[in-house]
Amino acid sequence: MLQNFPFLEDKKLFLAVSGGLDSMVLLHLFQQLPYEIAVLHCNFQLRGLESFGDQNFVSEYSNQNTIPFFFTQFDTTAFAKDYKLSTQVAARELRYSWFYEQLEIQNFDYILTAHHADDNLETFLINLSRGTGLEGLTGIPAQNDKIIRPLLPFTRQEIEVYAKEINLQWREDSSNASDKYLRNKIRHTLIPILKELNENFISSFQKTQNYLQEAQTLVEDASIMVYQQVVRQKESEMHFDLKKLMQLPNYKSYLYQWLHEFGFTAWEDIYDLVECQSGKQVFSDGFRLLKNRDFLILSPLHSVKESVEFLINEDQQKINIPLNLSFCKVADISIDANTTIFVDADKLQFPLVLRHWNEGDLFQPFGMSGQSKKVSKLFKDEKLSLIEKENVWLLCSNNQIVWVIGMRQDERFRIENTTKNILKIQFE
Repeated sequence: MLQNFPFLEDKKLFLAVSGGLDSMVLLHLFQQLPYEIAVLHCNFQLRGLESFGDQNFVSEYSNQNTIPFFFTQFDTTAFAKDYKLSTQVAARELRYSWFYEQLEIQNFDYILTAHHADDNLETFLINLSRGTGLEGLTGIPAQNDKIIRPLLPFTRQEIEVYAKEINLQWREDSSNASDKYLRNKIRHTLIPILKELNENFISSFQKTQNYLQEAQTLVEDASIMVYQQVVRQKESEMHFDLKKLMQLPNYKSYLYQWLHEFGFTAWEDIYDLVECQSGKQVFSDGFRLLKNRDFLILSPLHSVKESVEFLINEDQQKINIPLNLSFCKVADISIDANTTIFVDADKLQFPLVLRHWNEGDLFQPFGMSGQSKKVSKLFKDEKLSLIEKENVWLLCSNNQIVWVIGMRQDERFRIENTTKNILKIQFE
């Protein structure tokens, strides 16, 4: 199970435990292994007393087995309403935000979750039903930054057989029996038919997905190499050299690979641009692709308010325009969803700048040391609409993003053991 994660040796590991079958098996397995472990439990308060029953069950098990136990409670319904998210997306955002905060606060190294082969298959079928490219068919990664999923090779049936053999107790989630969610419909209706057609369906699926992952790697590698030959970055613009592009026998595939994340849908119009006269252009919600002689030029559609900046001086404790932010020095930190961050004040350079995002903006998401991510990719991951993107503000220090406000803090300004001055920044 752990042969793919040799780097976990001597690391401090959090185990995400809901109290259900999969997470209790994960916890039991790691009790038998020589790791320093602790339990994380999220109470989303979505199933009334049942949610608190799960919390008490995991707490009592952890106490009986002398395992450190950390928990939190979320008003998930209110959070989903405030941020206009589905309940499932809201729960995921709250969960992983809290996970990364606990990694930092408790000085742990990784978080292990109990995703398994059936979860992978369900995700594959969900993406397939909605329409997706190769990337959407490659499944749940065994490792994503600080998140490790050691049970991915095993099926739900194998996990249940093991649990019964050792007389392990777990909690049943009543919501799993409902077909309210698409995932449950696929689990209860479609997958049993596939298994009936082929009793080894999941094993065959895993082989197929391995091939898809290898193919995706090849596509990404080829795309990056060709991109470096064909595309030049000029400030916020990308210039595609048509002479070099047209030398590629499958240039349309490369254009799709490079441009699909910018929201374009009129692909035939884009392909026609290659041989159109100069001046022709194609628009997405946020971008323009222009034919200019021997180049295609991709540029963002700037709005007036994207250029507006507000300065915040070191002695300011509160601002009300363009949004409400408060600043105060504190002695310690607490958890408050995505409306509050705590930063090392000595890492900041004043005045701070409050502005809208620009295409090309990069930051280091909290918990991802040394790894940069485009702000636009964060928006894509969160499925923000164009209007929602326009309403997001960035708090910056010396041209570095401190906080994508209301969404994600930057790793570079985090609190460390050596931090002497903690600044609490709250968004109301």
